[in-house]
Amino acid sequence: MRSKLLTLVTFTLLLSSLSACHGILDELYDEPSDEVTLKEGQLYVDASSWTDWYYIDLTDAKKEFVRKEIPTEATDSLHRVSPPPLGAGGLYTYWYDVFGEGISKHEFRGFTPTDKQPEPESWHIAVHRNNVRTNGGAVYETSYTSMNDLPESSEAFADATFTEDEWNELDVWTVQAQMLQGLIGNQGIKINPVLSSWLKVSLPPVPPVFTLNNHVFIVRFEDGTYAAIQLENYQNAAGVKCHLTINYKYPF
Repeated sequence: MRSKLLTLVTFTLLLSSLSACHGILDELYDEPSDEVTLKEGQLYVDASSWTDWYYIDLTDAKKEFVRKEIPTEATDSLHRVSPPPLGAGGLYTYWYDVFGEGISKHEFRGFTPTDKQPEPESWHIAVHRNNVRTNGGAVYETSYTSMNDLPESSEAFADATFTEDEWNELDVWTVQAQMLQGLIGNQGIKINPVLSSWLKVSLPPVPPVFTLNNHVFIVRFEDGTYAAIQLENYQNAAGVKCHLTINYKYPF
């Protein structure tokens, strides 16, 4: 009985802490909040929703960010219990050993095909909680921790090794209906592992630990332009996680 009670208390703490990163918005767009005083070269986006990507166009980052919902409705009625071919779009259900060794231990439990993730016509990066993807870009992590210390132009990084977005079906947590059983539905989609390292979520412990990586990242886009991007803060004035204050320079 004591063990069951401890598990229930642990789960309650877990769900409460993760729900702090869960702010499903009713509006089509998310504008920079007046909770944060932004400086020149900064933008702010509430990326706490489990069910939305927020797309940012760096050519005019002060305008509204476009919200696009993650498709969760099955495109057919088949229940798949075997992993699909790599890169198949849909929801991937994994069991995570949340109450044991942590989320690094996981097992595939099911796949549901869905429509492709919708995107706006023009965008550079998109954010979902601690996940980041690029529009055909590639990313390099610098050793700089201040935008002011960067070289004058991106030419200084011409010989650096840039990493493109990679397929992921474990980290874009989307459906939490069976979380009590350790089951989470994840969106299968390409994200950038380097840029997504700007905010790490660790389980255990419970509540989870958020670790900020304040290095400046250089993003190279398909059109040959570059951006310098840095995560300055990941919570709002009330301490709610996944509210991102981002320093940026574009073009760089």
